[in-house]
Amino acid sequence: MKEVYESKEYVRSRTSYILQASFEYCTSVLVADVFLAKLLTEIGMSDATIGIISSLISVSFLFQLAALRFAQCIRNIKKTVILFDTVSQLFFIAIYFVPFLGLSLIQKTVFVCSCLLIAYLLKYMTSTVFFKWANGFVMPSRRGAFSANKEIVSLIVGMILTFAVGNLVDCLEFQGKLKTSFVIIAMIMLALNLCNFCCLIAMKEPSPAAEEQTVKPREIWENTLGNLHFRNLVILTSLWAAAYYLTMGFMGTFKTSDLMLSVGAVQIINIVGNLSRIGLSKWFGKFSDKTSYANGFCLALALFASAYFFNLFATPQNWWCVVVFTILQCISMAGINQNKGNMCYNYVSEKYIVHAMSIQNCVSGVVGFFASMLGSTILGFVQKNGNELFGLKIYGQQLLSGVSLGIVCIAIVFTKKVVMTQERFIQ
Repeated sequence: MKEVYESKEYVRSRTSYILQASFEYCTSVLVADVFLAKLLTEIGMSDATIGIISSLISVSFLFQLAALRFAQCIRNIKKTVILFDTVSQLFFIAIYFVPFLGLSLIQKTVFVCSCLLIAYLLKYMTSTVFFKWANGFVMPSRRGAFSANKEIVSLIVGMILTFAVGNLVDCLEFQGKLKTSFVIIAMIMLALNLCNFCCLIAMKEPSPAAEEQTVKPREIWENTLGNLHFRNLVILTSLWAAAYYLTMGFMGTFKTSDLMLSVGAVQIINIVGNLSRIGLSKWFGKFSDKTSYANGFCLALALFASAYFFNLFATPQNWWCVVVFTILQCISMAGINQNKGNMCYNYVSEKYIVHAMSIQNCVSGVVGFFASMLGSTILGFVQKNGNELFGLKIYGQQLLSGVSLGIVCIAIVFTKKVVMTQERFIQ
């Protein structure tokens, strides 16, 4: 069995998967955080609206329910993934041309939302199928370490790119040419899409056993939501999603509008955070492989809680608190991203991994979207009152961080008392 994973085709496929993940990651950061916030602010959107749009990725996980049925209709996994993923990124690119369209603010808002939703629809229709296909080239006992290596490459490439693009945006904005930076970003994303396409082409075709077979709905139910262990996993990831999307979608405008940080400065802070994440990513992978994915996830949640604690004190005078927040949040995401999907392998039969991950992402995504809606309401209320609450000077993002901190603490207790006590199996 080990010889198979060391064959040239498997090594090439794993290498292509790592590179593909890095190119896709670069695209994702260019349509998120301060880059997306800068674009949407330029066309006149409010902070609350920007926060909701930034969180559309969460509700987009609903599309994975449709993917459950769609996956069983796929006759060629590789060709389908390539088509859907490539077209998806073209819709991401399209949002950077919205400032040049002669449309009203409402029409521009609809255009941006439509492009993002279509992009996420195409991406998530095949994401779990792709995850299973690509992970099939990784030895089961090395999944944690491989995920860490894949993440490190993505972060390094992403840091170099976002630092360069961030400084470019600041420079052109200072010259009064902010819209020019949007065109350049779109061209960069187009190049990333081409590289992403080439990497997918280079990957080995899935084995016949990896092709999805028709499974009855009742059978899916019994082996996913009908499984108590998996239901607890869904509750756990939903708690994390609620804590994340309640606050994170509004941090982009908080950094640039309230804390008065430039896009370049934010990217430097993000680089410091990602370097910290890289330093501990491999350790997280080894820790999870040695103990359990749930244990690694729990440790990541503890770091996530610490991040929100520091964000409670972030103000223009204490702007350094957002630096600590970013570092801790970045490190925590090393454990979150590696273990959120891998935990399914411990509690669900491999035959139903695609279905389980789709359901898990869908439920947590819906929870995350409603959390962002709640966050938008809270933020709007605080800002309407002049950033005051009960006579105290407070920013909406500080209040949201306090609520998120409470939710993460609940998730930690749930992980220790429920998820980590469940019997798990290796596959």
